Amino acid sequence: MTVQPTQSLGGDAVLWILASVFSAAAQTSGQSSYVAAVYEHRLIWNPEPRVPLSRTAALRHVQQNLDVYEKQAALAAEQNAQILVFPEDGLQGINFSRSSIYSYLETIPDPQQDTWNPCTEPDKHNNTEVLQRLSCIARRHNLYVVANMADLQPCSPGNEPASCPPDGRWQFNTNVVFSSSGQLVARYHKYNTYFEEAFDSPQPELVTFDTPFAGRFGLIICFDILFHVPTVALIEQGVRQLIFTAAWYPNQLPLLAAIQVQQAFSLGSNVTLLAANIRSDPLVTSGSGIFTPSSATYHHARKGDPERGRLLVARVPVLEPLWTGRRVDTESRDESSPFKAADSGHCHQDNQLDSYCTKPPSAEAPASVSSTTFVSAMMYDPFTFVLLNDTEGSLRVCDGAFCCYLWYRRFPPATDGELYALGAFAGTHTKNGRYALQVCALVRCAGSDAGSCGKEVEEAETKMDFLLEGKFGTRYVYPSVLVSQMVLEQPEHLEKTGDGRVTMKHSNTAGGLVTACLYGRMYHLDNEGTSTQGADGLRHGSFEPEVTAEDILPLHQ
Repeated sequence: MTVQPTQSLGGDAVLWILASVFSAAAQTSGQSSYVAAVYEHRLIWNPEPRVPLSRTAALRHVQQNLDVYEKQAALAAEQNAQILVFPEDGLQGINFSRSSIYSYLETIPDPQQDTWNPCTEPDKHNNTEVLQRLSCIARRHNLYVVANMADLQPCSPGNEPASCPPDGRWQFNTNVVFSSSGQLVARYHKYNTYFEEAFDSPQPELVTFDTPFAGRFGLIICFDILFHVPTVALIEQGVRQLIFTAAWYPNQLPLLAAIQVQQAFSLGSNVTLLAANIRSDPLVTSGSGIFTPSSATYHHARKGDPERGRLLVARVPVLEPLWTGRRVDTESRDESSPFKAADSGHCHQDNQLDSYCTKPPSAEAPASVSSTTFVSAMMYDPFTFVLLNDTEGSLRVCDGAFCCYLWYRRFPPATDGELYALGAFAGTHTKNGRYALQVCALVRCAGSDAGSCGKEVEEAETKMDFLLEGKFGTRYVYPSVLVSQMVLEQPEHLEKTGDGRVTMKHSNTAGGLVTACLYGRMYHLDNEGTSTQGADGLRHGSFEPEVTAEDILPLHQ
C-alpha cells in the first residue's frame, strides 16, 4: 500500500458486459487487460442506527450483508473477475452516532506495519470477525476484494500529534483491500467526510496498492471525488486506476447524478474508475459502473425498478502510469485520452456542426438572443441562463468574465413543448460543502417556464446535435452527456487548447437530451476566505487547509 499523507441470490440481478477496448496499443502494455467487477448493494439495514447494540447483535447484522457479498463474489469469480469492489457503508449502513456505531468497529492493522492474513491467522488480532470474513471471501474466490467498514484506532488524549477525541479513540470510514490469497494489503481512511457524525476526519493520505494483473490502484471514498486531495493528488502521482466506494445520496440531477460524476471524472482525468454505490429507494441512490476513457459499463435504477442489487463485470485495459518518478501534470495526456490537444483554432470541423466552427467564439457575439439572460438556481448555485428558442442556432452566456458557447440543432424542431437553456456559473458552491466551480451546462428545463430551468428532470424527447464550449481558468474540466432514462453517452469529440478552451461536440443522441455539461473544478480557490469548520461544526473536504501532493507522505502496500 502506498499512503501519501493524503437479499437472496435470486433477488440480485447480474449484468455481464465485455467493454470495448479502443486504442489498445496506446492504452495498454502488451495488450494487457483484466476483468473487474463492482457490486451495487441493496443493504440489509439496521432499522434503529441511533440505538447502541451489543457486539453480538452488530455482528449478526453485518453477517447478513456479508452473506450477500459472499454470493456476489462467487458470481463474479464465475465470470473470471480478478477484482471486486463493494460500496461505502455496505456492511452497517448510515446515520449512526459516534456511540451507536461502536459495536461495529474493528481495529484494522496498518498493512505497512503488520503483514496479516485474517483468514489463515484469525487469532492474531481480537475482535476482527468482519475482517476475517472478508479475507476468506477473497481467498475462497481467488479475488482481490475491496470493501468499506468502520475502523477504530486507539489514541491517548493530549499525547497524539493530532488532537485525540475525549473518548480515546479515532473512528474512521475505511476502505480495506484483500489480495486473492486473503492478505490485508491496503487500508484507507476517508479524508473528505460528509455529515458523518460517527466518524473522524484523518490526516490526509494517498493510498495505493499493487496487483499482479493490472498494476497500481488508488483508493478514494464518495465525497473525496470532488476534491484535490486525495483524488487528483493520486493522479498527479501517476495513478491511472481508481477504486471508488460510495453511498452517493441523494442522486442530484441535473449535474451530479452518481453515474454522471463517475463517467465525467473518468473522461476528464483519463483514468479507469471502478465505482460501487449502494442501492436504496428511500435514499434516492443508485448508480455504479466500470469506466475507462473509452468505455462505460454501468447501471442506474429508474423509477419503478425493483429495489435490488446489481453486479457489473467488464474486461478493461490496463492503463499505464502517465509518468514515473515525479509529479504528473494532468494536462499532459497519452494517446488514450478522450481529449485531443489543439494549439490553435476553435473546434474540430466535421459533420453537422461545420457551419458553427468558422470563428473563435470570442470573435463576435453568436446571436442576439443570447443577450436575454436570467438567473435561476441549479444545484443550489445561481446560474445565468439563456433559452434555446430556435430549432438551430448559436448562443453565448456569461457569468462575469466566464463565458459559455453553444452551437446546436434540435430534433424534432422546437414545437414539442420541451424547453432548453444554456447556463454558466463561476463561483463557490456553499451548500453541503464548499468548492469552487466554473460550469457550462446545456439542460432540459423541468417545465415550460424559465423558472423551471435547473430543476431535476430525468426524461426528454428532444434529440440534439451540439457543440458546447467554455474558456476555463482550470485544467480540471469534467465532461458528461446524459440522455433520457439515465443513459450516458460518450462525447463524440473532446478538445482542449493550451489557453484553457475546452470543447465538447456530440451528435445523434440515442435519446432525448437531459444534460450536457463541462464541469470545471477550481481546486486552487477552494480555501479562499474559508475557515476549517462549517457552520454545523463538521469538517468537510472543502474546509480543509490546502494540501498538495508534495505535502503528503506516500504510503504503498
